[in-house]
Amino acid sequence: DLTVKKMILTFEKRSYKNQELRIKFPDNPEKFMEAELDLNDIIQEMHVIATIPELYHLLVELNAVHSLLGLLSHDNTDILNELTDIDTLHESEEGAEVLIDALLEGQVVALMVQNMERLDETVKEEADGVYNTLAVIENMAEFRPGLCTEAAQQGLMQWLLKRIKAKMPFDANKLYCSEILAILLQNNDKTRELLGEMDGIDVLLQQLSVFKRHNPATAEEQEMMENLFDALCSCLMLPANRDRFLRGEGLQLMNLMLREKKMSRVSALKVLDYGVIGPEGSDNCHKFVDILGLRTIFPLFMKTPKKMKKVGVSDKEHEEHVCSIIASMLRNLKGQQRSRLLSKFTENDCEKVDRLMELHFKYLEAVQLADKRIEGEKHDMVRRGEIIDDAMDDEFYLRRLDAGLFVLQLVCYIMVEICNAGVPQLQQRVHQILNLRGGSVKIVRHIMRGKIRNDLKSSCQHIKPIFMTLGIFVHSDIIFITFKCIVHPNFCYCNASAYFILVCFSLFSLVILIKF
Repeated sequence: DLTVKKMILTFEKRSYKNQELRIKFPDNPEKFMEAELDLNDIIQEMHVIATIPELYHLLVELNAVHSLLGLLSHDNTDILNELTDIDTLHESEEGAEVLIDALLEGQVVALMVQNMERLDETVKEEADGVYNTLAVIENMAEFRPGLCTEAAQQGLMQWLLKRIKAKMPFDANKLYCSEILAILLQNNDKTRELLGEMDGIDVLLQQLSVFKRHNPATAEEQEMMENLFDALCSCLMLPANRDRFLRGEGLQLMNLMLREKKMSRVSALKVLDYGVIGPEGSDNCHKFVDILGLRTIFPLFMKTPKKMKKVGVSDKEHEEHVCSIIASMLRNLKGQQRSRLLSKFTENDCEKVDRLMELHFKYLEAVQLADKRIEGEKHDMVRRGEIIDDAMDDEFYLRRLDAGLFVLQLVCYIMVEICNAGVPQLQQRVHQILNLRGGSVKIVRHIMRGKIRNDLKSSCQHIKPIFMTLGIFVHSDIIFITFKCIVHPNFCYCNASAYFILVCFSLFSLVILIKF
C-alpha cells in the first residue's frame, strides 16, 4: 500500500515537471528530454498497479487520474489500457467502479477522441496509440454498458463514422472501429438515433456496397463486414432509421447482394428481415415488391443455397429469415403489391404452397420431439418434488423456440394468411396436403394461439399496473376471451391506449384463426 502511494506521488511530481518544461520550452525538446525519460520510467513502474485493482482507489484519492488523462497527449495509452483490462476490472469491482467514475468525471472519452483526431495513423507508433485507445473504450463499455450513450454523444460516434469511411487501406484499426460501433448500438435507441441523425445509415450502406460483387479478401475484412451488417441491423430496430434506410436505397443494395450470391448475401437477408418487420416496415415491404424483390426472395424460400452452409449459416437460420420476410409482407402489403405476392403462391401448380407445407411438417416434428423431452424433464422434476416456476417455464419455452417453434409459428402464420386471402385454390391446397399427411387444422390453431398468448404475456410486462391472465376458449365460430385482471389502484395513470390495442389485436388474430 505504502509502496503504491509513493509510486503514485512520484508519478504526479514527474508528470507535473514534464508538463511545466514542455510549456516553458515548447520549441526546444532538449530542455524537457530528461524529464520525459524520467516520466516514462515511472509510467513503466506503474504498470504493476494494473495487477492490484483493489488499490485503484488510491489513484483517485491522490488525484492521479487527471495526470493519467494527461498522458493521452503523449501517446501513452498503454497504461490506461492495462488499468481498464476487463479481466482486471472484474477482479475488484469496487475498485474498478471508483476508477471508471473518476475517468468519466474527467471526460475521458472526449479527451480520447481529441487525442485520436490528432494522431497520424501512417506512423506505426501513433496507429498503435489509436488501437490502444479503442481498447480502453471497449473495456469500459463492456464493464459498464450504460456509458455507451455518453461516449457516443462526446464525439466518439462521429469519429468512428469518419474513420470507417476514410479512404485508407484496410487495417486493424478499421476493424476495431467497426466492432466498437456495433457495441455502441446494441440495445440502445439513443445511439441508434444519433447515428441516424449523423447520416450514419448512408455511411454503413456505402461501406457495405463494396461487398455486393466482391468477397472480403481476408478473414479480418470479413469480420469487419459482419460488424457493419450487425450495426445496420441494430439501427433498423429504430423506426426512424427504417425511413433513412429506404431513402438511402438500402433495399436495392440488399436485393443486389441477394442476387449476386457472394458472402454478403447471408447478412443481407438478415438486414432485409429487420427492415420489413412490424408495422414500421410497411413502406419497405411495398418498395421491395416494386423493385422486383419477389423474384429474389422466393428462390431462397424454395431452397436453401449450398453456399449458405459453407459460411456457417444453418438451414434453420436461413429459413427463419426468409419466412419472417414473407410473413412481414403478408402482414403489411396492400392493394396491387399484395395481389402480386399472393399470385406467387399459385404459380407452377402451387409449388410454393407445397414447400410451405414441407416446412410446416419439418418444424412440427422438431418441436414435438423437443416437447417430448421437456415433458419428460417436467415429470422427473415433479417426481423429485421440485417446483416448476415461471423462470423454468421461460427456459423451457426458449428451448422450444430454439428447436424450431419460432419458424413453425411463422410458417403457420403464412398458412393462415394465404388461406384467408380469398383465393380458393390456396386454401384447398393447404387442406389437401394437411389431410394427405395426417396433419390437422387444430394443430395450426393451437400453435397460433400459443404465439398470441405469449405475445400478449410479453406485451403486458410493459404495462406494470395490470397483471393479466389470458384464457382462450374456441367453439365452432364463437370466441370467448376472458381477461382476469388485477387492477392497480393507480390504473388511471397507465397506458390505456396500449391496453386497448392489445385487446383489439388479440381479437383480430383469433377471428382469423377461426376463419381458417
